[in-house]
Amino acid sequence: MSECTHDCSSCGVDCSSRTQESLLAPLNAGSRVKKVIAVVSGKGGVGKSLVTGLTAVLAQRNGFQAAILDGDITGPSIPKMFGIHDPAMGSDEGILPAESRTGIRMMSVNLLLENETDPVVWRGSLISGTVKQFWTDVVWGDVDYMFVDMPPGTGDVPLTVFQSLPVDGILIVTSPQELVGVIVEKALNMAKMMDIPVLGLIENMSYMPCPDCGKKLYPFGEGKALEIAQRHSLPLLAQIPIDPALARECDTGVIELFNESYMDGVLAAVEHCPTRRVG
Repeated sequence: MSECTHDCSSCGVDCSSRTQESLLAPLNAGSRVKKVIAVVSGKGGVGKSLVTGLTAVLAQRNGFQAAILDGDITGPSIPKMFGIHDPAMGSDEGILPAESRTGIRMMSVNLLLENETDPVVWRGSLISGTVKQFWTDVVWGDVDYMFVDMPPGTGDVPLTVFQSLPVDGILIVTSPQELVGVIVEKALNMAKMMDIPVLGLIENMSYMPCPDCGKKLYPFGEGKALEIAQRHSLPLLAQIPIDPALARECDTGVIELFNESYMDGVLAAVEHCPTRRVG
């Protein structure tokens, strides 16, 4: 046996000193994804899907090819926002993603169900496996930015995504309620444990503009997002107002009509996010 030189790059010997094998799942052979951005929160109902959809809309509008991997298997809402109801199709190469009116590619479990209102009553391992299959079995083609709409919390599916997909950065979505501050800290700590950069925080339902004078009203109280962001040396990328027009656009499947400026900082952070691994 030859003497160990401690240079694993030029050594074919299998020994305990070698770096642990990567858990990254292989990307579909017909796909090339430049950056993967996960949109997370510690709890449900704060607007992850909204932020995912809006950021993808802005990226596509600015000349990038955007894609959405809907990882919220038990509560998928991405297809409805974009007015997509037809089931996904397949080919010899794999599952073909649906495309929005402006060309955003997406895959969601709703596109694979016989009826889009059917509940997904699956155990955690099956849900995690489905999210991984969206990465390995979908023919995404050439994608500049893939946004992963994560399920809430820090359980099986987020762990699977962070270990199996080459996530380049994380956007954390929060709301103004005091309780959410503790939940955001959990999401930040999970990102730190997984060694994935947090690009910044987005506060949804931040305020409501008065229809008469335009003054900002705070029905849930002024949020703690800025305080949390400063404590962790992170930027507060956007404060999304309560906007009935935006709600209607999402409900009627025309989110791509969105045309406000308050999300511009989110796209800028995504554009400046360094690529950690090329898929």
